[in-house]
Amino acid sequence: MPFPAIDPVIVEVGPFALRWYALAYIVGIILAWRYMRRLVLNEHLWSTQTRPTPVDIDDFVLWGTLGIIIGGRLGYVLFYNPAYYFANPGEALAVWTGGMSFHGGFAGTVIAMILFAWKRGLPLWTLFDLAGCAAPIGLFFGRIANFINAELWGRPADVPWAFVFPGAGPEPRHPSQLYEAALEGVVLFLALRILSHRFKLLQKPGFLAGAFAFGYGIARTIAEFYRVPDAHIGYLSGFLTMGILLSVPMILAGLAAMIWASRRKSEAPAN
Repeated sequence: MPFPAIDPVIVEVGPFALRWYALAYIVGIILAWRYMRRLVLNEHLWSTQTRPTPVDIDDFVLWGTLGIIIGGRLGYVLFYNPAYYFANPGEALAVWTGGMSFHGGFAGTVIAMILFAWKRGLPLWTLFDLAGCAAPIGLFFGRIANFINAELWGRPADVPWAFVFPGAGPEPRHPSQLYEAALEGVVLFLALRILSHRFKLLQKPGFLAGAFAFGYGIARTIAEFYRVPDAHIGYLSGFLTMGILLSVPMILAGLAAMIWASRRKSEAPAN
């Protein structure tokens, strides 16, 4: 299939340009914020444990946004192209040129949540759970933006839905960005939604955060088998890519968190 001709720039006025990639971050963060607010306001999902207030969620948005952007950019610089940025340090902060790492953004957001929870005296694992439930929303829009930008394309394929990506040669390729949007965004969101609403696992602090980390690690690993690794990194060994390598700790940590949360005693009711 021919790649749809979508201009990465939505509108450009003088030096200002609004890109689909930036819009994806904006929309993803706004919708994730609104979803977290709805979760804390839904009394049916909670038992006796302390949880953030809607005002806490409003105030956390700035902290989380900084964690995503700073962590995502530094993660890309350190994990995916350190030699280039050490030689060109002035470009390390040029986020508008592209280059963000989910795993770096994940780490940055975790640090932001730790600091915010400590400052407000909030239950950290519950904040982790709320962010985990909302994170697939941003992941979905981010992967759609990757597709529009014709970046992070897949391996050569003969499936009917393969695309000929500009800059990737004449071969049709897997639209791996759309695979990731489906797995990391839609499937993971629905799985966490079932766990939070049907099984009410927000009442077991830490379980949904672990489920998110575990689910993302699995989804990303599956997608890596269809995605071409960054040209300057390639395959680390055999089929192993940087994306898989960084996902393994998330899978293990997520599994450990779910086991720990399921065995942890519930918080005692307040007097």
